[in-house]
Parts: sequence; structure tokens; C-alpha cells
Amino acid sequence: MIKFRGRSRLIHRVSGQVYLWLAIFIFGASSAVTRKLTEIGARHFIDGRNPISLCNVLFVGNLCALMVMLLIYNRQWNKATLAQLSKKDWLGLTAVAILSGALAPGLIFQALSLTGVNNVILVGRLEPTLALALSVWLLKERIGFGEFIGAIAAFTGVILTIILQPPGSDMMNMGGWQLGLGELLVALGSITLAISTIIGKKYLTHIPLGIYSIFRTALGTVIFFFIALLLYGRDHFADVFSPFLWQWMFLYGGVIVVVGQSFWIIGLKSSTVSTASLVASFTPIAGIMAAYFILGEVPTMAQYLGGSLIMLGIFLSQVSKSRQTSHKSPIASTPTEQKVEMDIGFKGI
Repeated sequence: MIKFRGRSRLIHRVSGQVYLWLAIFIFGASSAVTRKLTEIGARHFIDGRNPISLCNVLFVGNLCALMVMLLIYNRQWNKATLAQLSKKDWLGLTAVAILSGALAPGLIFQALSLTGVNNVILVGRLEPTLALALSVWLLKERIGFGEFIGAIAAFTGVILTIILQPPGSDMMNMGGWQLGLGELLVALGSITLAISTIIGKKYLTHIPLGIYSIFRTALGTVIFFFIALLLYGRDHFADVFSPFLWQWMFLYGGVIVVVGQSFWIIGLKSSTVSTASLVASFTPIAGIMAAYFILGEVPTMAQYLGGSLIMLGIFLSQVSKSRQTSHKSPIASTPTEQKVEMDIGFKGI
């Protein structure tokens, strides 16, 4: 009987890791799939408009993600739980929704139209590094020496990826440096996500995960919608109900959002923080592989140099984290979810 229970726990743990790995490969492929969908849309214009625009993909993708979260976390949205939230809690949730639910995705999706997917993936690693630095500075968190060195290596890799880009039409002159607009937008999006992470860790650790995730996604989607209307005009979402868009969004929403998000949540429920963090660290590799196989995008010399340093930084950080015993805590809470998502970076939705 004891042996049977031991085997059952082992199978449960292994299956949880499988779900995490599948989710990471799906999240890693999100940027490449998004770019591919917009290319398909560009070959099927409707009245001179691309029906599968980046804004349409982000807006509809968020709606799909919201439906998944409502199915999983609907029980947390009850009067008793909501009544315990203060005005300060709602202000914090609103700030996080604006930053990580609207501004950051908008900036990163816009960057996808200006630069390569590999650049978006690699420069996006600025977010975990900056979030770690802000956690140490503002929240007085302690980190190991390996994490410190790893963060420096990853940050250096991001900087090299940005400044060593070959000349392009979207280059901007900033202090004598020629910097790509797409890379700058990714960097701004990453900074926005890092600030959002710090606000969440500082003020929202007691908020139930379901309320935190659903509110951020719902309000962020609404705010993104109105910002896009303000910037691009009221016709910007004219094709949001196009059958051609939705036939492809069933693929994006079904696989990238529904399956990816579901696998991730299932995997987290049966994994430790250290395991989930280790798996999440492979997101850049999954993204670069997807860009190659889906788009045929071969890394440039700048991406090889910067990416090598970034992966070295991730490796050093993971080695340092593996020596900490506190990573055996459960993940069914907002603080631990935030901690793991710092290692993933932007998930594409």
C-alpha cells in the first residue's frame, strides 16, 4: 500500500512537469505564431485592412484567456471574498491591469511589427532581470551571489542584443547610438512589466490568484481596446468579427491561450516553485526554436552573442535558486505565481 502511494505521488509529480514543459513550448511559440498569423492576414486584406492585425490578435486572445480563467477561478469571485478587498487593493489591481494587462502587451505586440521575433524574445529578458533588481532595491529581498552574477550577465546580454543590431530603416539615433525602435518598444514593455510585478509583490500578495488574474486580464483588455481606438481611430477594430480572423483565432486562442494557459495552471498545482522556475527558464530557447521552425528566422551574430550571455545568466540564477530550500512551497497563491512568472517573462497573451 505504501509503495502504491509512493508511485502515485511520483506519477502525479512527473505529469505536472510534463504539463509545465508543454505550456512553456506553447508560450515560447506565441510570438512566432502571432507573426505568422499577421503574415497570413496580409495576404487576405479586407477593404485594404489586415484582418489579422496584431491588435486584433491581442484583443481576441485576451478574451479567450479571460474565458479560461473564468472557468477555472469563478468560485473565487464571491461576495464574501470581494468584500474583504479594500480601496487600496482595488487601486493596486487597477495599476497592475493598466501596466501588465494593457500597456506592456501593446508595446510588445507593436514591436513584433518592427523587429524580429528573436529580438523580441531576447530583449524581453530585461523584465526578469529588472524585476529582480527592483525587488532587492525596493522590497529589500535577498538573493544569492549566483543570482546576482546571473542577473548582470543577462542584462549585459540584453544590452548587446540591442546595440549590436545591424542597420535598419527603423533605427533611431540616441546619444550617438543607433537603436532599433522595435527593440526600444520591447525594452519599454519589459520595464512596464517589471514595475507591475513589484506593485503586485508589494501590495497584492494577499489577493486570491483568481481575482488577481481575472481582474488584470479583463480591465487590461478594456483599457487596451480604448487606447488602440484613441491612437489608431475607431475603424481599427472594424474586422474584429471577421470570419477569416476568427477561423485563425480559434487556432491561436485554442492552442496558445486555452491549451497553454490550462497546461500551465495544471502543472503549477502539482509542482514546486523550484521545478516551475527551472522549466520557465527555458522559455527563450523555446521561442528561438519556434521562430526558426515557423518563420525560418535564423539568429544574427548580435542575437548569438547576447543570447549566449542571457542563457549563461539564466543558468547561474537557476543554480543559485536550486540551493535554496524555500522553493518547496505550494504555487496555488498569488506571491508564488508572481515569483515563477518572473522567470517566464511575457507569455504572449
